[in-house]
Amino acid sequence: MRPILINDITLRDGEQAPGVNFYPEEKCRIAEQLLKMNIPIIEAGFAIASDNDFDAIQMISKRFGHKSGPVICSMARATLRDIERAAESVRPAARGRVQVVLGTSDIHLKYKFKKTRNEIKDIAHKTVRYAKTLCADIEFAAEDATRSDIDFLTEVTQIAVAAGATTIELPDTVGYATPHEYAHLVQHIVDHMDPGITVATHCHNDLGLAVANTLFGIMAGASQAEVTINGIGERVGNASAEEVIMALKTRQDYFQIQLDINTKEIMKTSELVEELSAIKVANNKAIVGCNAFRHESGIHQDGLIKNKSTYQIMEPEDIGVKGYGLVLGKLSGRHALQDKIQSFGLTMNDQEFDRFYMAFKDVASKKKFLLEEDLLKLIKKHGYETIK
Repeated sequence: MRPILINDITLRDGEQAPGVNFYPEEKCRIAEQLLKMNIPIIEAGFAIASDNDFDAIQMISKRFGHKSGPVICSMARATLRDIERAAESVRPAARGRVQVVLGTSDIHLKYKFKKTRNEIKDIAHKTVRYAKTLCADIEFAAEDATRSDIDFLTEVTQIAVAAGATTIELPDTVGYATPHEYAHLVQHIVDHMDPGITVATHCHNDLGLAVANTLFGIMAGASQAEVTINGIGERVGNASAEEVIMALKTRQDYFQIQLDINTKEIMKTSELVEELSAIKVANNKAIVGCNAFRHESGIHQDGLIKNKSTYQIMEPEDIGVKGYGLVLGKLSGRHALQDKIQSFGLTMNDQEFDRFYMAFKDVASKKKFLLEEDLLKLIKKHGYETIK
C-alpha cells in the first residue's frame, strides 16, 4: 500500500477562520494533541504575521521538534523577509520546514501582484533558492493552483523544484474545483515531477467539496494531504482531518493507502480545537459530531441491537468514543425501549411492556426527544421501581 503523509495545518490555516486566535500556549496544547495522533507534519503558523505567531512556532519547534518528532513547518510569502522569519522560527526543530507561497493564477497575477508570468517565474526561482540556503526542507505552494493555466503552473512548479523545493502543494484556494478537475490537475503535476518529489493536496470547502477533492487528489497520486481538525479555516474552512483520515482508514480496501495515524485520539483533539477556537462542532458533523454514533429510527435501532454492522460502518472506539447511543423518541421501536428498560435493571412481562410502550409513544410524540430522566419518571408513574 502507498503511504500518505498528513500535514495538519490547523495552527495556521485553521487559525485564519474568522474570529479565531490561538495564543502560543494554546497552539502548544493543540500540537501536543496532534503528536498523540502521530501526525507527521505540523504547520505551526505564519511567522511574520505577528510576534505571537513567531513565538508559538518557535515554542512548538523547541518542545516537539525533536529528532523522532514531526516536521514543524512555518509559512512564508515569496519575499525574502518572510522567508527569513519563517526559517528562524523553525530553526530549533530537528526537522524544520519553510513553505513558500506564491500565486500562479492570472487573476492573482493581474490584480494581486500586478506582475507578468515571467516575473512570477523569476520570483519563484529566487525565493525558493534563497529559502533553501536557510532551511533544508522547502515546500512550494502555488496559490490558486486550480484556477491557474496548467502549462504555466507546471512550469512554475518545475522551477521551484529546480531551485530546491521537495514538496509541491496544489491549493484549491477558493474551493472552486470539482473532484475530477482536481484529480486531473494533481495527476498532471505528478506526471511532470521526478519520483522523489512530494505532491500535496490543499483544499478549501467553499462548495462543500474539500474532502472529496482531497481524496480524489490522493487517488491521482498526491502523497501528502493538508487538512485541519474539525475542518476549520479561512471562510468556511479546509478539508476536515478526521473525515479524510477515517475515509482512508474505513475504506482502505478501496483507497489502498497506508496511514500511520492514532485515530483513537481524534475525538479528544476535536474537542480541544472546538474549545480553543470557540467554533462549535455541528451535531451532524461527520465523525466527530455528537450524532455520528447516535441512532433514533426504530428500524436502525433494531438492527444495531442485533448486529452493529447493520447500520454502523465505523467503531466509535476507533476515534475515542465509548460505544454508540440509542436515542429514544417518537421514531424509536420496541427493541430499543426494551433494551433501555433492561439497562435500568427492570423487567416487564409482555402485557406490561405493551401498555408501557403505548404510554411511551404518547409521551414521545409530544416532545422533541426524551431524556433519561423523562423515561425514569414515566417508569415511576406506572408503578415500577428500577435498580438504577
